Amino acid sequence: MNLFFDESGDFKAGVAMSQQGEAYQVEMPSGKRTKVRAKDVLLQFSAPSPSEFMTDAQAIAAEIDLDFLWEVAGQDEFGFAELGTEYFGHAPKPHEAAGLILRLHAAPVYFYKKGKGRYKAAPEASLKAALAGMEKKRLQGLVQAQYVEELKAHKLPDAMRPLVLQLLFKPDKNSIEYKALDTACSEMQIAPQRLMLAVGGIKSAKDLHFSKFLFDSFPKGIGFPEITIPALPELPLADVQAFSIDDVTTTEIDDAMSVTRLTDGKVKVGIHIAAPALGIKRDDALDTIARQRLSTVYMPGDKITMLPDALVEAFTLAEGRVCPALSLYVTLDPADWSVIASETRAERVPIAANLRHNDLDAYVTEDNLAKDAGDYPYKEDIALLWKWAQFLEQGRMAKRESFGLRPEQNNRVDFNFYVEDDIVSIQRRKRGAPLDKIVAELAILTNSSWGKLLHEHGVPGIYRAQGGGSGNGWAAKMQVRMQTHAAPHQGLGVDQYAWSTSPLRRYTDLVNQWQILACIEHGVTAPLVAPFKQRDADLFAIVSAFDAAYSAYAAFQSDMERYWCLRWLSQEKAKVQTQEDNLKIEATVLKEEILRLIDIPLVIKLPGMPQVARGSQVKLDLLRWDEVDLTIEARLLDITQDASANAAELDAELDEELGDDLTEDLLEGDAEPVPDEQAVAAATEEPSAIAATVAPE
Repeated sequence: MNLFFDESGDFKAGVAMSQQGEAYQVEMPSGKRTKVRAKDVLLQFSAPSPSEFMTDAQAIAAEIDLDFLWEVAGQDEFGFAELGTEYFGHAPKPHEAAGLILRLHAAPVYFYKKGKGRYKAAPEASLKAALAGMEKKRLQGLVQAQYVEELKAHKLPDAMRPLVLQLLFKPDKNSIEYKALDTACSEMQIAPQRLMLAVGGIKSAKDLHFSKFLFDSFPKGIGFPEITIPALPELPLADVQAFSIDDVTTTEIDDAMSVTRLTDGKVKVGIHIAAPALGIKRDDALDTIARQRLSTVYMPGDKITMLPDALVEAFTLAEGRVCPALSLYVTLDPADWSVIASETRAERVPIAANLRHNDLDAYVTEDNLAKDAGDYPYKEDIALLWKWAQFLEQGRMAKRESFGLRPEQNNRVDFNFYVEDDIVSIQRRKRGAPLDKIVAELAILTNSSWGKLLHEHGVPGIYRAQGGGSGNGWAAKMQVRMQTHAAPHQGLGVDQYAWSTSPLRRYTDLVNQWQILACIEHGVTAPLVAPFKQRDADLFAIVSAFDAAYSAYAAFQSDMERYWCLRWLSQEKAKVQTQEDNLKIEATVLKEEILRLIDIPLVIKLPGMPQVARGSQVKLDLLRWDEVDLTIEARLLDITQDASANAAELDAELDEELGDDLTEDLLEGDAEPVPDEQAVAAATEEPSAIAATVAPE
């Protein structure tokens, strides 16, 4: 006897060898034996053989017209044998009944299974809806297949053009566009980003990185709504001629300085900070714009400003104008640089000049200042500020050492990026140059002084604190954090530090400026009238949002700097006469397998590198680099300078500046390096260039 049976929805036929109770021992056409329960047996037949039977049944199933079968079935539940009699016009033969079961089971849209061998025809409305859905899916499949073919031919389908960024960064995986992209990438063995570059969906690797950042951080775009420039209150006119010192690319000029020599031999130094808080009010339309962005975003060759250009233009400290400013005046005795008096006031400040590092750095050097050599604008004022800056630095270093830290190291090199027509130049600058130090020390003094002012008046602000943190290890204790009350910043060597000197490009500074203005206008009653009161939940929300946004912006800037470093390598490679030659370049060992190129701030990881002392210089053969993945492959050629003699000193310096446990985190962009005075200088200037000690691998 042969049996036709259902095995978990799979219909099979075999020879019954024996029966034991409610089960059969069945031999399949393959020779394999299996146990079949009696209740799963649908048909018994003596001929033909099981394999021929299944072939005949499948042929019958293929001939059955589903629409006609559905009409014959009616709306009542039925068994397959009953329907077979109606459909075939006679009691179905075993292979016909089996074919009917195969057809019913394969058409769940037409027939619902109600039990073993029992079915019910789908209602007409349900059937029509299901068939429409199937037709839609079939047509979508054809469209999807067409998309796949176009992508494989390096042509971007028109329907995908407006969806490129969404497909790459936040796809709807049920859409036919995504399925087509995924299928094409699988068949071509290529990543989606590279395929989009190949078909023109993204113009370049630079646009890919920029577009991803905009998609994540600026989903509504980077345009500004129409704004009205606010009216300013009446302010007194300062009797000074102030000047600023910035990079040539700086447009948001937040800070300037002035020197006034008094008749008694004393000197009054003014630090003048742009004052948008005089026009922008908490919760007004301009504040909403600033709070949405929280900071200006910088990248080599470009930036996304926190405030609209017209508003920046109204408050930037541009030369030849009288600008609203919040000024800190410090009266000094040049004999010993003691502070006789200090005062903060809101006023209008004449800006006589915007000096640029690019024009002055070659002349304003330590040697020239010591010899009184060279001829440049504000020479006497710069010389005086240089002496005071050194005195301020010494005081901070003493304070820093009292916290148990070593003095800051100024022997590292910073790098400036300049991009024009997609050509990048990267210029080295020694950390601690006189102009940098002047700007940095005045900024540190101002931020510390105004942080103290807020604290003494009982007005909350947004502070940067470092040291005394919780957690295991030096790195955890020295992690920089933001908070709303005064606390020491041990890395800078100050008792408190409130970001206040860049209100055109950092929202925290704008908030602090509101609070400072309340202090100088209202004195002891400032806590009652300041925009933010003690334990204001909104202030905590600002700190949290700013921290997240600032980290995202910094990570993007780091990625773009790495991209432009790789572009620089491509430019250098183009200069090699034989294009088959690899690029040879010098590098410095930072730690174990981590190296930084000497000519550019590009950090790479060289797996398997032999043990070399930190600070050693090596020669690398750069094999290849990828501007999409931001990766680079290199091999070690030679150790050109061994630093093992002072390895212990180098270890201590790196561990203190970065934290031994922080190095790997920094390579992933997850931690903030311990700020020193030059890092603050970068914070007070528009960072068209950044000091890249380490970069994400």
